[in-house]
Amino acid sequence: MDHSNGTSLAENWAERADWLQDSLWRYYYNADSGIMNQWYPQEYSRAGDNFYYWWQAHVIDALTDAYERTGDSKYAERIRSLSRSLHAYNGGTFTHNYYDDMEWTALALLRAYQATGEAEYLSAVLELWADIQTAWNEHCGGGMAWKKDQLDYKNTPANAPAAILAARLYSLLGHEEDLNWAIRIYRWNQANLVDPDTGFVWDGINRQGDGQIDYDWEFTYCQGVFMGAGIELCRVTGDSSYAADARRTAEACIDRLCHAESMLLPDEGIDDTGLFKGILIRYLVQLEQHFPGNDRVREVIWANARMLWEKGLNRTLGLCGPSWEQAPGLPVQLSVQLSGLMLLEGAAKLKH
Repeated sequence: MDHSNGTSLAENWAERADWLQDSLWRYYYNADSGIMNQWYPQEYSRAGDNFYYWWQAHVIDALTDAYERTGDSKYAERIRSLSRSLHAYNGGTFTHNYYDDMEWTALALLRAYQATGEAEYLSAVLELWADIQTAWNEHCGGGMAWKKDQLDYKNTPANAPAAILAARLYSLLGHEEDLNWAIRIYRWNQANLVDPDTGFVWDGINRQGDGQIDYDWEFTYCQGVFMGAGIELCRVTGDSSYAADARRTAEACIDRLCHAESMLLPDEGIDDTGLFKGILIRYLVQLEQHFPGNDRVREVIWANARMLWEKGLNRTLGLCGPSWEQAPGLPVQLSVQLSGLMLLEGAAKLKH
């Protein structure tokens, strides 16, 4: 099949997602380390680059998207290989200094367990969850710390994903304490880092030890994970106020971060921020799946997916850049590639 032009794949978003999945594995998988390179081509890796552990978790999440969609065993094999290699590469453990990184990994492995039934993933999730719970402390009136060596800094990326995880574990295992964790974390996040007037979600508080909120940090993924927590809590409690919170945050996100006419999401750059849009899209798709009928949410998903497909891809290689309006040159970072893949997988989940 010729992928060099849009007509060859018509509006078959599943085939488009398969194509980008193949590009991800072809260009980023490192057979020596067993995990993904952080750049393509690899020689563009920068001296002193961090090991971005949490990006690998989102690779597992994206592979799980494909496995759920296709049932193709190659994706289950890639999940197994990557997760085991990540465990080894990280020193024979999934635990980590960054609580949010562990949460992303636990969320991905929990989905992998539910998709494949392979018990090793659930064992890893429960080990991670036990460690993640140590993030809660009374600095800033409660909440989950961002990392183990900075316990007084609290942010949405360490709280909302933990609430999602706890709610999903409650749904799976039925342990009341997990539901209590989910509600407690959510309530702290809402009380401290959600604008009461609009529902827009701020990133963090007390990063510099001054008790201040970083109001100038307006990130797409903070909106996504808070919506995700509301979605999960509504599903497990039946309390529609959580769904209302999620819808409100979605509206605030669209109003504040999307281009008013095109509905396109912003270019958030490379490194960690390159992943943010893909995470937002994941939870916008879940919002529409579980609580359908919001035309603006669907419009955002489709506008961005079509723009990426029509203008934002390097058609020769199947690579995308931080702007979904412009085809990238080389190199392309893994985080950025993942966001584009998550967008196409999201589009494949929705019916027109």
